[in-house]
Amino acid sequence: MAHAVELGIDTFGDVAMGAGGSRLSDAATIRQVVDQAVRADEVGLSFFGVGEHHRPEFAVSSPEIVLAAAAARTSRIHLGTAVTVLSSDDPVRVYERFATLDAVSQGRAEVILGRGSFIESFPLFGYDLADYEVLFEEKLDLFRRLLDERPVTWSGSTRSALDNADVYPKTESGLTAWVGVGGSPESAVRAARHGFGLMLAIIGGPAHRFRPFVDLYHRSLDSFGHDRAGVGIHSPGHVAETDAEAWEQAYPGVEHNYTVIGRERGWPPYNRLRFQHDVGPEGSMYVGSPETVARKIADTVRTLGADRFDMKIGTGGLPQEQALRSIELYGTRVQPLVRDMLS
Repeated sequence: MAHAVELGIDTFGDVAMGAGGSRLSDAATIRQVVDQAVRADEVGLSFFGVGEHHRPEFAVSSPEIVLAAAAARTSRIHLGTAVTVLSSDDPVRVYERFATLDAVSQGRAEVILGRGSFIESFPLFGYDLADYEVLFEEKLDLFRRLLDERPVTWSGSTRSALDNADVYPKTESGLTAWVGVGGSPESAVRAARHGFGLMLAIIGGPAHRFRPFVDLYHRSLDSFGHDRAGVGIHSPGHVAETDAEAWEQAYPGVEHNYTVIGRERGWPPYNRLRFQHDVGPEGSMYVGSPETVARKIADTVRTLGADRFDMKIGTGGLPQEQALRSIELYGTRVQPLVRDMLS
């Protein structure tokens, strides 16, 4: 019997490359993201996710608005975030925005909640990084209660209390929610405690080292008395006709991304040797021909027992024609190959 895995696309809205290698405007990049969602829908992918950032490298700071635009031009694909930085947002407003997106998309909205891998939103919205842990814990607890769509009484230290507060609009069939996890045991247990799906962001190292977190998550779901919830994978990738073509297209953006962010985080300079490791069997990038990418995804899904794999495209900015072709190959060739390999 085939493993019923779903394949999706994630993007952070990396400011894209235009003709002649010049960087596009944020506005043009956002419009291209909507076009990418349309292509993903056309080729039968299951999910399109847009990340939230507040940095010059990424054009999208309000993913729900971009997703609403995509909802108007798509008909089947589920639309969500990758991730919503709940720690520096208000759970009530997040619920309201996604319930609204769920309405305009006719029930296709999903939310992936996380703390994010950058900290710019904390000072931008007036939050203290010293409260990093308690902000996420309390806000996740409140959001979980809001999903019941009944009046909520809640109190904590990070926002004003609620006393029998009702929140609108109501959805027609509930919201699908996940927690994005970078790979700590505490995060896996937290997701299970609230009964959310587990979305593992694997952006370094081999997939098999994350198996203990998946096992811990399932054990924790059982111990908290929750039904089985989904396990998803988020990892960077790019598809072209051949391995060599995919590597040549993806490398400049990956190198640019790691160089810019690496200066802030003290990473060593990125190079071709590191890239070839990252796209190899022990790396976390799914870059290559449809056959190469499909084999690596199928191996990851088997290893982790995943229900969904979301490939993050456009790292460091990618010309739109290459991004759209990657999505097309991913949907029309990688997806059926993965399903055949898992049957």
